[in-house]
Amino acid sequence: MPPPESPPTRPKLNEGGLLLCRVAGVPVLLSSSWWLGAALIVLLYTPLVGRILPGAGIWESAVLAAVFTVLLAVSVLLHELGHCIVALRLGLPVRRVRLFLLGGLSEIGRTPPRPTQEGLIAAAGPAVSMVLALVTGIGWLVLVPDGAVWLLVAQTCVANLAVAVFNLLPGLPLDGGRMLRALIWWITGKRGTGTTAGVIGAGAVAAGLIAWALIGLLNNAQDQWLRLGVCVLMAWFVVAGASAEHAAEQRKRWPAGLALHDLVRPVLQLPAESPVGDALLAAAGRGVVLVRADGIAVGLLDQTAAERLATRAPNEPAERAAEPVDPDTILLDSETPDAILERVQSVLAWQFLVIDGEGRPSGVLRREDLRGALRSRRG
Repeated sequence: MPPPESPPTRPKLNEGGLLLCRVAGVPVLLSSSWWLGAALIVLLYTPLVGRILPGAGIWESAVLAAVFTVLLAVSVLLHELGHCIVALRLGLPVRRVRLFLLGGLSEIGRTPPRPTQEGLIAAAGPAVSMVLALVTGIGWLVLVPDGAVWLLVAQTCVANLAVAVFNLLPGLPLDGGRMLRALIWWITGKRGTGTTAGVIGAGAVAAGLIAWALIGLLNNAQDQWLRLGVCVLMAWFVVAGASAEHAAEQRKRWPAGLALHDLVRPVLQLPAESPVGDALLAAAGRGVVLVRADGIAVGLLDQTAAERLATRAPNEPAERAAEPVDPDTILLDSETPDAILERVQSVLAWQFLVIDGEGRPSGVLRREDLRGALRSRRG
């Protein structure tokens, strides 16, 4: 028998990398894997600088490659902040922004409830990159075509244009794949169908990247080794990301034939000041809502915490073993099963209060009950 699954936990900053700053309250982290990507860019880009600027020595070329790597990271960060700001404006929480290897990731706390929202968030990143490419492109045209500054401006323009074009390719987890999913979702009304289209697109994108790298090798292109390294990494990123998106979509689907009322436990209301030992005896497998004398619910009785408290002090108020009730832990019995499943997967709580259309408690849904039913159906 597998061990019980724990509720999702908030990522710790030191697990995501080095904290660079906060933007609109959202932490921006530099993953440890970014250093590997930066070293690879410097290694592959240094010989290219020497060929474009014949007068540059090996150390000057390496320094210019390192500066370009930093400019690329800033460009990717601004790209991700485009996603982040639009998501926040649409009322969706953003957990953090991370830079890793050759890319970035904005971790949005909830799935956009409508396809138009997903499309807008996805389009924001490429739009920022296109603006950066336009601005640096003007500088490229104005500067005299010679020297380190001209090269950095020109390459930053090309890099931002490449970031925008690459991200618009129609494969998950790229922005173009998310825009494709939003479009298919809007047409069919099914997000899962859009995800399937994005996964298929990811396979085509990965194949195209490998083909482009091989063409560079066969034609002895000037940037053949840089192109090969970048294409292999990006193809791996696309395939891995699409697989993760597909798996996540499967976890969000409520199994056919499973009804919410089959999982919800009956609800019992008890005074918050009730002895915790008595509350445990009265519960008898039911969900317990603890209510103060003024009628305000202080929380749901946490079975594990109550048992620990009862062994030490059975006459302590049950309120001391309560799990708070807040808007995120309240479910409407009229919500769609998929929406309920997503809420349970994303909110840090062991149990959820289910209410009817008139706001009255109709039951308690425990995470362990839902997870057990899902494992049984999917097994």
